Amino acid sequence: MNHIQLTIEANESQQDILVSLLSDLDAAGFEQTENTLIAYFNEAGFDKATIEDILKDYRYQWQKVAEQNWNAVWESNFSPVIINDFCAIRAGFHPPISGVAYELVITPKMSFGTGHHATTYMMIEQMQQLNFSGKKVFDFGTGTGILSVLAEKLGAAHITATDIDEWSIHNASENIKNNGCRHIDIYQSSVVPEDVFDIVLANINKNVITQNLPALSAATADNGNIVVSGLLASDEGDIVAACRQLPLTLQHKILRQGWLSLLLVKLV
Repeated sequence: MNHIQLTIEANESQQDILVSLLSDLDAAGFEQTENTLIAYFNEAGFDKATIEDILKDYRYQWQKVAEQNWNAVWESNFSPVIINDFCAIRAGFHPPISGVAYELVITPKMSFGTGHHATTYMMIEQMQQLNFSGKKVFDFGTGTGILSVLAEKLGAAHITATDIDEWSIHNASENIKNNGCRHIDIYQSSVVPEDVFDIVLANINKNVITQNLPALSAATADNGNIVVSGLLASDEGDIVAACRQLPLTLQHKILRQGWLSLLLVKLV
């Protein structure tokens, strides 16, 4: 399957907005540099008219990229991410990283979630504050599987991971295997399962989170936690308002580069 590569001239704050907008159009992945945002889309679902409308005030160009070229693209642009002394994320072609509590080997290919983007980075920071030992976890919109892998390394007893994108399922499955994980069940779905979890992770976007927050709340055990990101800082009021309609309260928030992550707790 071919992909469409969009190369957009944009500064950092503009890139943050564009990532949010293009994610809603099922972008398969992003690369960010100081003045350029590169977005990838499956050719079959490329909504040219809508994207051209979003980018009407930007300089950009697009081209087809063959699937077999993707790994070379990532290898030339993907550098390791180190989050304090807690966690390091590297691809399989990088040498091991020492001096951190947890090392994740995540080769992203066409999936979202490498730690480079502020939303994934903040999700990992939030996870550092939680006790995963023996817990049951749901990873909604798993992308590369990075959060599921970290949850198992943090001691979770079982993780259920889902994503709507077939490629993400394949990529996440590879990453789960490459990290030696044995307690993660992954399948393609956009529906919150009818089960109860101690911790729910959802790094997606405002629309999907808002639409599914009642179901995510129902799937969370009393005193359990929901960690969300993929949100702009300006989304906080809407998410908190939605929580007031549910037995959810805000416990902690993190802001990074204009993006927001919220740690919610379900009240008894």
